[in-house]
Amino acid sequence: MRAPERERLIVDEAIRFFAEHGFEGQTRELAKRMGIAHSVIYRHFPSKEALIERVYQEVYLSRWSQDWSPLIRDRGLPLQVRLTRFYLDYVARVFEYNWVRIFVFSGMKSFGIAGRYLDLVRQEIIEPAAIELRHELKLPGIEISPLTGRETEMFWGLHGRIFYLAIRKFIYATPVPSDIEQTVRDAIDLFLDGARLALPRMLEHSEADVKL
Repeated sequence: MRAPERERLIVDEAIRFFAEHGFEGQTRELAKRMGIAHSVIYRHFPSKEALIERVYQEVYLSRWSQDWSPLIRDRGLPLQVRLTRFYLDYVARVFEYNWVRIFVFSGMKSFGIAGRYLDLVRQEIIEPAAIELRHELKLPGIEISPLTGRETEMFWGLHGRIFYLAIRKFIYATPVPSDIEQTVRDAIDLFLDGARLALPRMLEHSEADVKL
């Protein structure tokens, strides 16, 4: 087997291995599972951390769509349409056994995968969506009133609600709705209905606090 093919097999098996055992799993056990010498792994990856970084690239960055951030910012569409299209595509790409389990395991170790990925979500989805909500509701822009933590937390709440469906399915192995698409649409509709009422009051209070 040529080196690129062997490296590909190591990465594919490492993804399955870490999804099942978490990052406590040892590369020696991974090699045993593959039926290769432990040293073979280190011919391709200088350390366990380097292998985990490759897993991050394969599992997370390869599934991140470059269309998502422009979609959230596309003011030619109602925000409800943008959020719905994004989350339906997001669910289709990331609601997968290996993706969800590696994400959860990484949050319990210091390899930084979960934190780096959530920074990407915050920068490209959460904060832009909060800005777009202000625009849709004809509220002051961030050049007049800076984005608040309460606003971004609202969108993290929506994101977490949708992602928790994957947690229920792949971590807790409990039932989830059969119609995920409708569940996502319901979550977005309910979120926006509440945000239209809550956000203007939230910004009024923030401005009042600044004046005090």
